[in-house]
This record gives sequence, structure tokens and C-alpha cells, in this order.
Amino acid sequence: MRRAAGPLPVLLLALLALPALLAGCSWFTTDDAPGERAATPSIVIDPAPGARQAPTGRGLTVHTTAGTLTGVAAYAGGAPVPGRFDPGRTAWRSDHALVPGRDYAVSVTAAGPGGTRASATGTFRTFTPEKTFKIASVTPSPGETVGVGMPIIVDFDTPVKDRLSVERALEVRTGTPVEGAWHWTGDTRVIYRPRDYWPAGSKVDFVAHLSGVRAAKDVYGTSDHGVRFGVGRRQTSVIDTRTHRMTVERDGKVVQRMAISAGMATTREYTTTSGVHLTMDKANPVRMVSPNRSKGDPGYYDVMIDHAVRISNSGEYVHAKDNVWAQGRVNVSHGCVNARPDQAAWFYDNSLRGDPVVIRGTDRELEWDNGWGYWQLSWAEWLEGSALHDDLVRDSGEDQGDTLRRSL
Repeated sequence: MRRAAGPLPVLLLALLALPALLAGCSWFTTDDAPGERAATPSIVIDPAPGARQAPTGRGLTVHTTAGTLTGVAAYAGGAPVPGRFDPGRTAWRSDHALVPGRDYAVSVTAAGPGGTRASATGTFRTFTPEKTFKIASVTPSPGETVGVGMPIIVDFDTPVKDRLSVERALEVRTGTPVEGAWHWTGDTRVIYRPRDYWPAGSKVDFVAHLSGVRAAKDVYGTSDHGVRFGVGRRQTSVIDTRTHRMTVERDGKVVQRMAISAGMATTREYTTTSGVHLTMDKANPVRMVSPNRSKGDPGYYDVMIDHAVRISNSGEYVHAKDNVWAQGRVNVSHGCVNARPDQAAWFYDNSLRGDPVVIRGTDRELEWDNGWGYWQLSWAEWLEGSALHDDLVRDSGEDQGDTLRRSL
């Protein structure tokens, strides 16, 4: 993320004091004699020095002809502008879009054939947008420790029409390279999921470099947003509704075996969904009320349930119930998975958001957009939701089973 604005270095204060005499974007100075100037490399800076309404989305670029760049120093309001050279050092580009409404100072040096040298300095200012957008929320929370299946869910405060530009500005970094991609579920939400579960113990940094990025016509970001979170131990649970058993593994070892009772399956509503669920949240107790029924209707209930861990948006929880006669023998619930109170309390205490819970044995499949059912989609299906889909598939060699690029 960019540092807060501070005093410009002495060199760049001098640059800011330069008269705006160079309205073009290409110029040079040299120590060579005038007759040798043809061999001197030219330097081109874009946006052009002297500009007062410079665009932001293209970032800052510098390139030279007939030589190589030997140095580029760029500052925005006193903060260094990160960027990199191309392999031949004939071009330099900022890593991200430019910050709107900000003064920039640039100093460039280049070397050409026969020992010729060139340098260029200048300043410009980026335009200030009338309409802006920002991130409204990010899940998980900063500093949270999550399960290995946890997605990154990003919500924007304004509909995003230029998904390509915004997605390119989203960065996910981990200590151990992780293969992953973004998937848009609407104009205001995009979700990141690894191809495989996060490695246990990972530290994850999400940064949205939205300053200067165009989200829609005349709508631009003016600030970046970052969240760091950690991945805990690898805990996964498997529930078999046919054998009425739940097995919890942690880092490859079984740590709990539980007798359970799942949905009675007399209706679709009362059928537990099969598929890869994620633990979403938990509360003790949770008030559960029968949907679409009023008091006095057949099947109506309004009860307080202890140690409830939610696993979908269709009302499914793993929770406690003093229902020992059914657990391990028969499915009698309204769709939830219930377990012996002491074991349900253990599961509650040992669950992190994003722990995978795989349920098998019913004829109702978990929808991929029911809660956090994102692991229901194959990797190819997940990539279909990315604005960078064509690039991702080409880079990954998906058809040949090659590895997808490791970070965005």
C-alpha cells in the first residue's frame, strides 16, 4: 500500500520548481556536443510532463530509444512510485495505476551508444474524478485465522462495469505460492478461491490497488485497500448421511468421530444438501424458526439451539441436540446435522470460518452459490467467472493439466 504523503526529497523539490516549459512528452539533455546529439538516446515519459489533467489508468511509463535506461525515480506527493524495467531496460512501467488528484515528479537517466548520455526531469498532475468507488467490505476480517477452504469475498460500494481493470488491480500474496483466481458473482461482488485448499499455516495478504482504476464510466478509485489474515490448521469433516457418522480430521489425523442425525428427507426443504460446504459462522445459541410457516401451521417450530455452526444459507447447521436415540441410527432433522451435545460443543469450539465440511449420501446437491459453496464448482467452471478468463486458461494450459499461474 502507498505510504502517506510526506516532504519531497530535495532533488524532487527542485523538479517541482522547474517551469513547465516542456509541454511534450519526449525530450533529453546531454553532455555531448551538438554534432553528436543524433546518437543520444531520447527519453519519453507518459503522462507528459506539464500535464495538469493526466489520466490515471495507464499508469506511468518511461522508455528510451537507441540506448538503455540507467535510472528512473518517480514520486507521488513524496511517496516513491513502485515500478519495474523490462528485460532490456528500454522501458519502465509503474506497477499500478496513478493516484487521482496527485502531483508527480519524475527523473530519468539513460545511456546510449558510444558513451552518450541523456537525462530528463519533469512534473505533472493527475485529474480529479467527480465520482469515486471503494471497497465496502472484505471477508475474512483483518487478522482473522481461517480454515483452509476460506474464500476472499470482496464487496464494492458501486457497481463495477469495467471488471477487467478492477480485477487486474486485485493482488493476493502468500509466502508459499498458491494457485487461485477471482470469480465475479455480480457487479458489486468478486470472490477469490485457491485451486486447492490453502496450505495450513499460510499468511495471506490481499491488496486492492484501486487508486486511479476505472470501475465504470467516470467512476474511479481514489484509495487502496488491504487485508492480512492467517490460515490455521487443516481441519476437514466428512459426514455420511447413510451411515449417520461424522469424522473430523486435523492435519491428516482423526480427532473426532461423531454419531449424527441429518435431514429426514420427506421434502426438499428437509433434505440435507450433499457437497463441499464451508463453516460460515457460529453462535450459542441460535434461534431457529421454520421458514414459510406461521405459528399453528403443521411443521411450525421456533426453538433455541445450542452450539450451532452454520454451513449454508439454506438453514443448515451442525448443532447440538439431545437426540441420542436417533444419532447414529436414523435421519430425523429438518435438514441440519445434529450431534450429541458434548460433541457438538467440541465441534463448535474447534471450528474456524472456512473449514470444509463434506456431506455425502443425499439426493439434494448443494448449490455453488448457497452460502460459501464455491468448492462445488470445478476449476474450469471457476475460471469462467473471471474477467481474465482467456488469459488464465492460456497461461495455465488447463486442457493439458498444467499448473495455473501462481498469483494474480
